[in-house]
Amino acid sequence: MKGLLRKAIGALLIATAIMVPLSQAPDRAVETLVARWAPPPSDFIDVRGQTVHVRDEGPRDDAVPIVLLHGTSASLHTWEGWVKALKGQRRVITFDLPGFGLTGPFAGDYTPGDYRGDTYARFVLDVMDKLKVERAVIGGNSLGGEIAWRTAVMAPARVDRLVLVDAAGPPFEPDSVPLGFLLARIPALGFITEHLLPRPLVVASVVSVYGDPKKITEDLVDRYFELTLRAGNRHALGQRMQSLVIGEDAERIATIRQPTLILWGARDRLIPPVVARRFEAAIAGSRVVLFDGLGHVPQEEDPARTVVPVKEFLGLK
Repeated sequence: MKGLLRKAIGALLIATAIMVPLSQAPDRAVETLVARWAPPPSDFIDVRGQTVHVRDEGPRDDAVPIVLLHGTSASLHTWEGWVKALKGQRRVITFDLPGFGLTGPFAGDYTPGDYRGDTYARFVLDVMDKLKVERAVIGGNSLGGEIAWRTAVMAPARVDRLVLVDAAGPPFEPDSVPLGFLLARIPALGFITEHLLPRPLVVASVVSVYGDPKKITEDLVDRYFELTLRAGNRHALGQRMQSLVIGEDAERIATIRQPTLILWGARDRLIPPVVARRFEAAIAGSRVVLFDGLGHVPQEEDPARTVVPVKEFLGLK
C-alpha cells in the first residue's frame, strides 16, 4: 500500500500543474442531481435526522426482505441488475450509504465524520427499523460486504442470511487501488481532492475495478463522476479512507453463524480472490463462487451471471 501511495503522490504532482485549470469541480447540491439519478422508484426517507436515498421494491408481504449494500464511492445503482432479477419474487431494499450517492455525509443524530464499519452497521439497523424490517437477507459489495457481516455480528437475530460480494474483512494486500482512494488517504491533499475531479481520474478508477474495461460506458462514468460531486461526498471519502484499517476486527468473522454465500470476481485486483477463501475458512458452512473475467464489482459488471447463485441460495426459480 505504501509503494502505491508514493507512486500516487508522484503522479499527482506531475498532473496537478497540467490539469488544475481544467479540473475544477465544485460540489453540487443534491437537488441538481435528483432528476437524473433518483427517478421512481427512488424515495427519500428520514432516519434519525439523516435524509437517505432509498429504493424499496418487490412484494410488500415478503417477511424477510433482501437488503443490498454498495461499496466505497458507489451507490444503490450498482444493484439495479440484481434488483430487476429478484424483485418479482422478493422485496429488495437498496439505499445510498452516508457519505456516498445522494444520501450525503452523516447528519442528524449521527456523529459527523464517523465512517467506521460498526457505525455503518448501526445505521443499517436504523434503516431497517425505519422500514419496519425485523429480519433480512443482507448482501454487500466491498465496504458494503464488510458492513453486512458486521451487522450480522452486531445483531445476529436480525440477519437471516449473508451474501458477501468481494467484501472487505480479512487482512489483505491489494494488487491495485483506485488513484482516487489513494489520494483521499492523504490529509495534506484534502484541498486538491475536494475541489478537483478530473474526469480521466474517474475513468481510471472505474477501469481499475472492472475485469473487462470494454463494459464501461459513458453513462456509467457519468454516474460515478456526478455522484462523487454531491455536496460533502469528497470530504466524507477522505474521512472514511483516513480512518480505514484493513483487517480491523477480522477475528469477529468466525462468530458468524448465518448461512453465507461468498461471490468474487476472479480478476479483482483491489481485494484479491484469496480473501474469499479466508472468509470461507472463517465462516462455517459458507460457499465460494468465483466468476472468471470479472473484477471487484461483479454484480454491476455482469448482473445476469452473478445473480444466478444468489437465486439458488435463496431458493428462487
